[in-house]
Amino acid sequence: MRELEYPRLGERVRRQTLPNGLELIVVERPAHARSYALFATRYGGMDLRFQWEGAWRDTPAGVAHYLEHKLFDTPAGSASQQLARYGAVDNAFTSNAVTAYYFQCTRDFYECLRILLSFVSQPWFTQESVDKERGIIAQEIRMVDDDPDWQVYDRLLACLYRQSPVRLPVAGTVESIQAVTPQLLYDCHRAFYTPGNMVLVCVGGMELERVAELAMELLPSGGGDAPARDYGPAEDLLPACRETAAEMEVSMPMFLAGFKCSPPAGGEALLRSTIIGDLACDALFGDSSPLYARLYREEAANGSLGGGYDAQPGAAYVYVGGDARDPELVCEAILDQAQKLGREGIGEDFYQRLRRAAYGAMLRGLNAPEDVAVSMAEGYFRGFDYYRFPEVFDTVERADVEAFLRENVTRERMAVSVIRPKTL
Repeated sequence: MRELEYPRLGERVRRQTLPNGLELIVVERPAHARSYALFATRYGGMDLRFQWEGAWRDTPAGVAHYLEHKLFDTPAGSASQQLARYGAVDNAFTSNAVTAYYFQCTRDFYECLRILLSFVSQPWFTQESVDKERGIIAQEIRMVDDDPDWQVYDRLLACLYRQSPVRLPVAGTVESIQAVTPQLLYDCHRAFYTPGNMVLVCVGGMELERVAELAMELLPSGGGDAPARDYGPAEDLLPACRETAAEMEVSMPMFLAGFKCSPPAGGEALLRSTIIGDLACDALFGDSSPLYARLYREEAANGSLGGGYDAQPGAAYVYVGGDARDPELVCEAILDQAQKLGREGIGEDFYQRLRRAAYGAMLRGLNAPEDVAVSMAEGYFRGFDYYRFPEVFDTVERADVEAFLRENVTRERMAVSVIRPKTL
């Protein structure tokens, strides 16, 4: 067991790696009325090809998300209903690289934790229930297919990347989920839901010793090795195609411009790259940036302009967009401003304001136990301690942000996704 103090954050964290390989992280907040637990596995929508039992295995898009849905089924009924009896609120999510299950409660924390650990680690499927879920998930996918906000983003990633599975929707497609069977779900659960590939993060007044006892009682005693994954060959930094366009029920054109970036290394280098990327986006098109003000003043964009930086296994990119009567004009303005900032520099006063605002936002995020748990889990999976962000933040300089814009936000690395109003 390790006790870690973070004086700059006023936080104390206890960590322990159990004999079965599970990492326990307890963020101690004894004065808080709410308790929160998140149980996560390093398995997401991008993990379509992996090595298991001595052979490489290919699976259809959407299995990780499908499995997330089905794990709430137990022989005793819905796990959500069981948690609700204790007044707990629960949910789950699947991202490109992580699937997580969580609850928050104000009482009976250990009873709720027992339910969480049990249903996530003890799958129970029937052919009938898997078939029924296929219709539910297909309906979700069709809703996304009809949502312009999702479509402009999904189409951008498919335009940026040739082979990386980041180009595929996490939920899969109506066609791909037809191949999901109970046996496939059991196989993927055995491969990825092994304690050595998982982390349990608790935030509140719980005791690490009691959490560890429950985990050892309910989870497999053997951790197993995390599967090797194959995300395809490394891609160059040129987009697969330059533009994709579609027509949907929108009142004015909406667009996203994307810029391929070199995937950062893991560990604190990844955290540092994310901080630099976020600061670069704030400087270029954040709501306090000169470009944002000019586009709004000229009515080139209506105030919806936004975006960010994202880094996934083997892929990283900047995306920016919104509603615009002339997307091409706005894209040109973004390119021009990025190169101007990279060439002439970001004003020192403006940079310091951005820096203080970004650091303050990270500090405010610590007030939400759910944000803390997700950040700690993702940091563990990617090789860094999220609570060291103040020290990593100190290493970032203005020149790093300017270089990021100069190198990454270029015409050569750009792809554009546009959704236009349907024509009569």
